[in-house]
Amino acid sequence: MLEGINLVKRFGALTAVKNVSFKVEERQLIGLIGPNGSGKTTLFNLISGVLIPDEGRIKFSGKDITGLPPFRICRMGIARTYQITKPFLEMTALENVIVGMLYCAEESLSKSRSEAQQYLALVGLDKKSDLLASHFNASERKFLEIARALATKPKVLLLDEPLSGLNPTEINKAKKLIKRIRDDFGVTIIWVEHILRALYGTVDKVIVLNYGEKIAEGPMEAVTNDPKVLEAYLGEKWAVKG
Repeated sequence: MLEGINLVKRFGALTAVKNVSFKVEERQLIGLIGPNGSGKTTLFNLISGVLIPDEGRIKFSGKDITGLPPFRICRMGIARTYQITKPFLEMTALENVIVGMLYCAEESLSKSRSEAQQYLALVGLDKKSDLLASHFNASERKFLEIARALATKPKVLLLDEPLSGLNPTEINKAKKLIKRIRDDFGVTIIWVEHILRALYGTVDKVIVLNYGEKIAEGPMEAVTNDPKVLEAYLGEKWAVKG
């Protein structure tokens, strides 16, 4: 469904993504992990059109989408959230979600209002639909970000650290929501996450990046016992001892 082929992205002398290839099948839930600065968000930026790869291609549903602008990629069915949430602060939660539907899903305003309320209910914010986003706390903004992305009616959803800043109760809520998005709505998900324990029993497989390179791919349990992955996260000495 979504494929990256030998992707490279450079920023001057720094190569943030180095010859990365991946393939994601329909309805898969994929974890994308790696230490800070390993290229995860840059890869999301390449997929979503925020950045154009210096080398390599990106294919979605058999079509080459390399270099297309973000709005066209969104309208084709790829949505994303951001690690640092970016709501329209002086708009209500409902209006924030409506914008996504009007911009990418291209729905009518009347239909968008009713459907936007449903997305807010899905993430648990329906009782705050008329509240300005500027009044939301950090966790509420995380869930609003997911609702906005879903409002574009994606086939693929890129989640960039949706659990950061959440307490344990909110983390469990978010995990259930992410699984429901895949299971009930049939959305394919790639999920960047630093809270690795949250991925166990949730994702189908993980892809590991380190210094811009893909160093491992496979089931969560196997990958997190890979010496290369342990070294990337914890250092060479720990990996050898482990």
